[in-house]
Amino acid sequence: MDHTERLSHFRREAAAFEQAVRRALHPGRGAPLVPSCPGWSVSDLTGHLGGVQRYVAHILRERLTEAPDPGDLTLYGLPADPDVLATWPRPDRAPNRGPAPDALTAWYAQGARSLSRLFRELGPDVPVWSWSAEQSSGFWLRMQTIELAVHRWDAQAATGTPGPLDPALAADAVAQAVEVMAPARHAQGAARAGAGERYRFRRTDGPETWTVVFSGDGAVAEPDPAAPADVEAEGPASDLALFLWGRQPATALRVRGDAGLLPYYFTLVPPV
Repeated sequence: MDHTERLSHFRREAAAFEQAVRRALHPGRGAPLVPSCPGWSVSDLTGHLGGVQRYVAHILRERLTEAPDPGDLTLYGLPADPDVLATWPRPDRAPNRGPAPDALTAWYAQGARSLSRLFRELGPDVPVWSWSAEQSSGFWLRMQTIELAVHRWDAQAATGTPGPLDPALAADAVAQAVEVMAPARHAQGAARAGAGERYRFRRTDGPETWTVVFSGDGAVAEPDPAAPADVEAEGPASDLALFLWGRQPATALRVRGDAGLLPYYFTLVPPV
């Protein structure tokens, strides 16, 4: 998927997320909980995603090559009105179930539009800091588009049945989970050391197959789709992506091999 395609997905998912939030947050009524994000309401989800997007926008706008301080509240463009801030969702009070100010959704939408403009203006090749080995604006567009699609699913799940991820975007999310997220999270201290476990994820609505092998503190994508695997999970790309992001259980997939090994994936790749 190229930069232009990802940017189109980002814009569509941003609009869908805003629509889902507006459907969930009614004036004078409490914010519903998000079933797929335990301990969060829709207000918390909106505050989280809006904050992440403004943090990334700051990195891109300033062409930073080192991580900014996430505790610097000036990065987030919060409202100056103390009455609005009094009802703003605070992470230390989650889940924030009270009525959310209208300004919260507007704040999110403004930040998403600003980030979209930056992605369009910069293109994929501007060197900037990221937590990945890939230090580029293109990394952030890929990461943020996937995160946005997953959180759109979360927001829709708070009030009804969420729509699946777009198949092409979902396939990109599976590839990113195997090639980028798995190595990064497995290398962290909280992960269990690998003992050669091989996981295969096979897409049923397209030709792609992904395999990742865990050994010690390393996780490596296996390019040979015919290489042996201890467990194979098969399903549409959206179901695979949502499983890897902890949104759907293994029962949503067809599993071959050692089925008991599939939940262990999240011990090798701890959630953030």
